[in-house]
Amino acid sequence: MTSSVDHTDTLAAPTSEATDSPCELSILMPCLDEAETVEVCIRKARSYLESAGIDGEVVIADNGSMDGSQDLSRAAGARVIDVPTRGYGAALIAGINGARGTYIIMGDADDSYDFSNLDAFVTELRGGAELVMGNRFKGGIAPGAMPALHRYLGNPVLSFIGRLFFKSPIRDFHCGLRGFRRTSALSLDLRTTGMEFASEFVVKATLAEQTIVEVPTTLSKDGRTRPPHLRSWRDGWRHLRFLLLYSPRWLFLYPGYLAMAIGIAGLIALGTGIWTPGQGQFAEGLLIASGGFLIAGFQAVLFAFLAREFAATERLLPPSRSRIRHRISFESGLVVGVLLFLAGIVGLIASLSVSAGTTPDPESTSTAFRLGACAVVVTVLGIQVALGSSFLSLLDLRRLDSSTPTA
Repeated sequence: MTSSVDHTDTLAAPTSEATDSPCELSILMPCLDEAETVEVCIRKARSYLESAGIDGEVVIADNGSMDGSQDLSRAAGARVIDVPTRGYGAALIAGINGARGTYIIMGDADDSYDFSNLDAFVTELRGGAELVMGNRFKGGIAPGAMPALHRYLGNPVLSFIGRLFFKSPIRDFHCGLRGFRRTSALSLDLRTTGMEFASEFVVKATLAEQTIVEVPTTLSKDGRTRPPHLRSWRDGWRHLRFLLLYSPRWLFLYPGYLAMAIGIAGLIALGTGIWTPGQGQFAEGLLIASGGFLIAGFQAVLFAFLAREFAATERLLPPSRSRIRHRISFESGLVVGVLLFLAGIVGLIASLSVSAGTTPDPESTSTAFRLGACAVVVTVLGIQVALGSSFLSLLDLRRLDSSTPTA
């Protein structure tokens, strides 16, 4: 499927041949020019529903196929939902919205997954699971079904990062065959329209503390003669970027804390003269570097905090549970920022007084420099605090959400 990183409040309205009568299971397949394989996938899915005695449907979320996949799908007995918004995630979001089943099992329409054998998924869903992930590494990967780059590097690394960052139990983050309760999926407010949808689904389900299980599933070589829509490096990077940006603690917060600790230690040791390594100019250079570390670290921590709040505001992450968040206001942040700024200005004035009121001996010059360098750092931190609290206040402004009815 075409990959995209757009986040939209509402996808372009899909069209479908839906009926209002609910059923137990919808087998959902995203489709973009899958004329070679979509019919066999539908036949397997319908055969499974019939043999298992399940009241269900097969839904094709078509993303603008130009090879007649829609007509082939209808002829094979599937219900087609036409999705004008391009992208793997866009097709699946529209399919989930348009499905009639209490449960949904989704999988690619390239004949790489066996839709005739879904018992493990149905059993877990009926048993109360909200998300059932297939695990191809446990179920078996046929020769040629998965490129070596994906099998030994991409999937294991990205799955490990997902488990590390979000404490997810899933060991195959990107398996395309997965089942879920429709209401549980809708509650996650899934938003990514591209390949990142696979990661977003697992991450949000984990953060929402939904019941998640894995079942072994097999992966066969797909039946298409054309190359797959997936682009290894491009889409792999988008998955990684998604995981990093959704967990700013690892990308910004922890490195920021480390940089701040180094900067503070350096400023205290060098600014007070406790530590004066080498010649004076060398110590002064380290003092400047320590100030830079503190400023950069504080900026990273501030960004991590603001990024988390912005993501929660835009419903990309669950609402923040931080108590500090609700104690910070524009006014309080502005007061702290102004006080730091004024303290820095006072330090600069003191530094100028020391340098102007004494003879230019090495000791007084060094004292004036250390005082001035620390004052500049404090001044910059005051500006950052004021600007950060200002941006945070913007997130608190009441806005008309796209889902809010107008009078």
